Amino acid sequence: MTRIGFIGLGHMGLPMARHLLAAGHHLAVHDAVAAKAASLTDDRARTATSVAEATRDAEIVITMLPEGRHVQEVYTTSDGVIANAPRGCLLIDCSTIDVETARAVSVAAAGAGRGLDMLDAPVSGGVSGAEGAALTFMVGGSETAFARARPVLASMGKRIVHAGAAGAGQAAKICNNLILGVSMIAVGEAFQLADRLGLARDKLFEVSAHASGQCWALTSYCPVPGPVPASPANRNYQPGFTSRMMRKDLKLAVAAARATGAVAPLSGEACHLYDLFCRSGGADLDFSAIIKLFGREIDA
Repeated sequence: MTRIGFIGLGHMGLPMARHLLAAGHHLAVHDAVAAKAASLTDDRARTATSVAEATRDAEIVITMLPEGRHVQEVYTTSDGVIANAPRGCLLIDCSTIDVETARAVSVAAAGAGRGLDMLDAPVSGGVSGAEGAALTFMVGGSETAFARARPVLASMGKRIVHAGAAGAGQAAKICNNLILGVSMIAVGEAFQLADRLGLARDKLFEVSAHASGQCWALTSYCPVPGPVPASPANRNYQPGFTSRMMRKDLKLAVAAARATGAVAPLSGEACHLYDLFCRSGGADLDFSAIIKLFGREIDA
């Protein structure tokens, strides 16, 4: 089995690390909050007190971190991953960050001169996907590195897509979540309008779930209680994926559009609406709770 350094044990990282242990891998785990790492310690997992310690004996290092600045720090400082990884180590960053940082860190890994391979491998599926080993991985990097990583990623996910060269995984994640954020707003608007028009929510769902308005935000994650029992709307919008995180991803999309000259008016408007919702107290609710911004609260 593989020796893996796993850094970042938040809501996503912790269940991902547990699946790697269940698959028989040996882990050195590290998190800025020491108690999170300690919760995984057993005969195949040990707590590392630093990034360097988690990295030194690893065949593969996996990171799941909040933002690009954290990725930059964890990988490129003197006590970081690149400086301490052994020759031939495979580095896999599963954070969702900007494409430029992902590519810069990949270049830094390649420039270390020790045969380090780097993949950007952000995920889709939220906390429930992480807990159920049902994540989708969008992977950027070389074919060789992807082939090496695939069996390990398969312990944590159901769908693993090689999106292209370094940064392509992040590009795929940003574009996917642009679609998701905008479509959830559209679904919320539609239910709010249906309420005003006197159309029963279950009837709108029955029609649109099988008509041209069908989309994942409606049929798998419906933002009103009832039609989709597993959706967060049925548990007071407890998050699978918070509005704060959706705002972050939409900001990445807006920044990428500006940097590349892409015309993306809906991403900007969606980002603005999620920012309003977060600042009005919705940051830690599920992103589907954006429907609350459009009118009266949706009751069960």
